Amino acid sequence: MFSSDRNIGIIGRLVELARHYFGLQCEYIKLGAIEKSVRLITALVIVAVLALIIIMTLIFFSLAATVWLSDCIGYAGAFCVVGAFYLVAFLLFLLFRKPLVERPLVKFLTDVLMDR
Repeated sequence: MFSSDRNIGIIGRLVELARHYFGLQCEYIKLGAIEKSVRLITALVIVAVLALIIIMTLIFFSLAATVWLSDCIGYAGAFCVVGAFYLVAFLLFLLFRKPLVERPLVKFLTDVLMDR
């Protein structure tokens, strides 16, 4: 009874449906990976553009502060004061990099990659 034409046809159809299902699952996984990649690349581009704008703004504000301070303490002293400000800002950034950078970055990446 097991080898009847009807049973063989049903098994053949079941195998065909399983192939189709796994093909659809592979396409779904590919589309999910593409979506996540696009979201990550978009976020990186936005961060890069914002970082460039902030860097340019800081350069101009630094030069303005240096020129303003140079009237009081001279150009060399003004550049030293502005440089010391950036050194202190860098050290503060190093001290607080976990709550300022690492945790938000890990949270963002897990949200993107885990579909939350």
